[in-house]
Amino acid sequence: MDHRRRTAPGILRLQVVFLLFHTIAQIMAEQEVENLSGLSTNPEKDIFVVRENGTTCLMAEFAAKFIVPYDVWASNYVDLITEQADIPLSRGAEMKGRCGHNESELQVFWVDKAYALKMLFVKEGHNTSKGLEASWRLSKVQFVYDSSERTYFKDAVNPGKHTVSSHHLSALVTPAGKSYECQAQQTISLTSSDHQKTVAMLLSSVHIQPFDIISDFVFSEEHKCPVDEREQLEETLPLILGLILGLGIVITLTIYHIHHKLTANQVQIPRDRSQYKHMG
Repeated sequence: MDHRRRTAPGILRLQVVFLLFHTIAQIMAEQEVENLSGLSTNPEKDIFVVRENGTTCLMAEFAAKFIVPYDVWASNYVDLITEQADIPLSRGAEMKGRCGHNESELQVFWVDKAYALKMLFVKEGHNTSKGLEASWRLSKVQFVYDSSERTYFKDAVNPGKHTVSSHHLSALVTPAGKSYECQAQQTISLTSSDHQKTVAMLLSSVHIQPFDIISDFVFSEEHKCPVDEREQLEETLPLILGLILGLGIVITLTIYHIHHKLTANQVQIPRDRSQYKHMG
């Protein structure tokens, strides 16, 4: 009994030391966030950076707009009419971020936090014929909007805050160690918990890397989306075909010129034997 009484304070002191060490470790792993959208030449594109211990751990460049349907009263104040709010992501947005080994998160707020966007990224491994291969993806998007805000909403019925989220999302899939780049517009559907509201998130000019950034403020090698690769092929294919056709014409003309030169210099042997006496 006395032995237990003596060891209890020792265990308590150990727990306190462990808690203090954990707190210090969290403080040391300090994270900074920076909105560098002012550096972008595209006025619709935002640039967000999350840094941990003085090193970049998440970078995101993209343009985003949200298409939000909402109800308003008709002129007879009996019927409801559906209007549409087009809400762009503001350049002066506030942001928060979190970096992890397998999970990273970006949160953006704008117009006095009337609008909030949360993007969750995960990194995971998959068994393939080549062995274990890792990749990352955008696994969840959540958008919170306040329909009482007057910039984009006009006299909404039942104004207030609403939340819509993605379901079973697997977007921007990219091999580990690479950044994702896609200039083409892509749409992500977000729905409310009761499935009564559906919001379209339009993403374009995307360049994102939430894991494995090697150089500070520098994206790793790009993994381009299939749409961009197809458009690039469509742009370069006529050029390639033109070069092949031009090369074929040049080769044909060269062969013809060589053949013509050889035949012109060749001595013509007369077919009529009577002409042999004039030779020599």
